[in-house]
Amino acid sequence: MFNFFRRRNDRGPGGSGGAGRPGGAGRSGGTVTPQALDHLRAWAAARTGVEGFVEPETLVNEMSVVFVDGQGEWTRRPIGGPRGIDDVASATGVPLYFAEETGYPQRMRDRMERDRIVRRRLEQMERRERLRDLREDGGTGAGD
Repeated sequence: MFNFFRRRNDRGPGGSGGAGRPGGAGRSGGTVTPQALDHLRAWAAARTGVEGFVEPETLVNEMSVVFVDGQGEWTRRPIGGPRGIDDVASATGVPLYFAEETGYPQRMRDRMERDRIVRRRLEQMERRERLRDLREDGGTGAGD
């Protein structure tokens, strides 16, 4: 009766050429946007040990690429579709791997974990400062 998993015919009768897909407005043939290519080029040029990991399209997100440098820092950009893989590879010269097959590098996971720990510590410090300020301002503030 309903087929929720079918793809829309973007170029069929009344089709919008991709405007109905996430990030699809203005896409021609499912390729990467010039802005995304510029960002990836600049990001890769400013870092060493950069590798790219192609993420598959999902119901929510279109196909994308994640660049990871030697320190585990990363950036993600949509690439529009399978044609975008070749565009990114030729424009940046970065080796690309399929994330589904290889997984993400350990340095990226380690970096994300370090960032999470630092973020939590900062949040704890802010909460402690607010609590200290409340105590210094005259007590609990209840029933004054």
